[in-house]
Amino acid sequence: MHTEKIIALSKKYYGDMVELRHQFHMYPEIGFQEKRTSQTIVKVLEKLGIEFTANVAKTGVVGLIKGKHPGKTVLLRADMDALTLQEEANVSYKSQVPGRMHACGHDGHTAGLLGAAMILNELKDELRGTIKLVFQPAEEDDGGAKPMIEEGVLENPKVDAAFGCHLWGGALEGHIHVKHGAAMAAPDKFVFKVIGKGGHGAMPHLAVDSISIAVQAINNMQTIISRRINPLTPAVISFCSIHGGESHNILPNEVEVVGTIRVFNQDLRHWIPKTMEEILDGVTKPQGASYTFEYIERFPPLINDYEMTDLVGKAVEKIVGVEKVSEAPEPNMGGEDFAYFCQKVPASFFFVGISKDPKNPVCHHHPEFQWDDKNLLTVAQSMAQVAIDFLCNNN
Repeated sequence: MHTEKIIALSKKYYGDMVELRHQFHMYPEIGFQEKRTSQTIVKVLEKLGIEFTANVAKTGVVGLIKGKHPGKTVLLRADMDALTLQEEANVSYKSQVPGRMHACGHDGHTAGLLGAAMILNELKDELRGTIKLVFQPAEEDDGGAKPMIEEGVLENPKVDAAFGCHLWGGALEGHIHVKHGAAMAAPDKFVFKVIGKGGHGAMPHLAVDSISIAVQAINNMQTIISRRINPLTPAVISFCSIHGGESHNILPNEVEVVGTIRVFNQDLRHWIPKTMEEILDGVTKPQGASYTFEYIERFPPLINDYEMTDLVGKAVEKIVGVEKVSEAPEPNMGGEDFAYFCQKVPASFFFVGISKDPKNPVCHHHPEFQWDDKNLLTVAQSMAQVAIDFLCNNN
C-alpha cells in the first residue's frame, strides 16, 4: 500500500536527504552534545509544519505526524550521535571536527528518518493514526533511549509499536536483513583491579606481583566461555584494556583490567560476572593480593517481537524486492539501546545493507568507514512503508 507514492516522494526529497546527511557528517557530535544536529532537525520539522518537542533527554527531538483519521501510534527512531574518532575516509564531506566522526551510520539514520518524515507528511491525509518521529541522543555510550522513555516519549499519544533500523556493513547494498527474536546482545562492561605490593623488578620475592596475578585471572576467566557455558549458547567475554606499571624495573602496586560481556540471556548476564569475581577472589587471596570488581550493566539484549518483525519483512519486500530481504544469519553481539523500546512495546529493529562486496564487509567504528548516499533512499522508503503498513494493518 502506497509504495509507488513512497518511492516517488523519496526521489523528490533525495537531494534534501543527501544535503542533510553531509551536514550531519561534517559536524559530528557525541552523546548528549548533539545541539547543532538537534537544531537542524528542528528547522526541518518547522519547515514541514510538523509538530515537535525539543530538548527531550537533553538533546532529543520528537516529532508528530497526525493522520487525517484517528488510529494507533507508531514510533520511528533514529540515533544522532557520532564517535570519538579521527576520520580518514576520503570523502568530500569529511568531518570538520577533530577527533569526531560519524563512523557507524547515525548521520544516515537521522537524515533517512527526516526523509521518511517528508514522505509521510505528504501522505498524512491518507493515513489513520499517528507517526511519532524520535531523534535520539547518545546511543554509542550512555544511551539516550532510556531517559527519553523516562521523560514520556512512549506516551501522549501512547505508542503501540516501535521500529528502528541500522545501516549495516555486514549486509549487501540494496539488501535488508530482519531478525526474529534475539538480534543484538547486552553490551555490559566490567572493571577489576588486582592490588598487590609494588617493588623492585630485581627482587620479586619481596613484592606481590599484580601483573602475573592479573594474567592468571584473565586466563582462568577465559574458561568460563570455553568450559562452563553450553557451546550452543552465545556469550563473549573480552578483555579490552590492561594497565599497570610505568617502568621496566618497577613491579606496579596494582593492575586495572577493563572489558565487556556480551550475552542474550538474562540469567547468564548475571551469572558470568559473579563467576568472574569468584575466580578473581580465588586467584588473588592465596598470593597475598586483593582486588576490586565492578560490573556495569548497560543496555539489555535487543529482542525483536516476532509479529512486528513479520510486518517489517513484508513491508520492506515492497521496497527492495522479495529476493533482497532475508533473515539475518545469526544474532549480532553488538549492543543497541533500541532494546529499551523493545522491552516496553512490540518492536522490531532491522538492518539496511551498505556493503558493495560480499567478501569485504564495511567495518563500523573504523576511521575509513564510508557508504554511498543512495542508501538513504532505502532507509527513508523502508521506514515510511513500515509505518504505513503498521497503521493500515492495525487500525
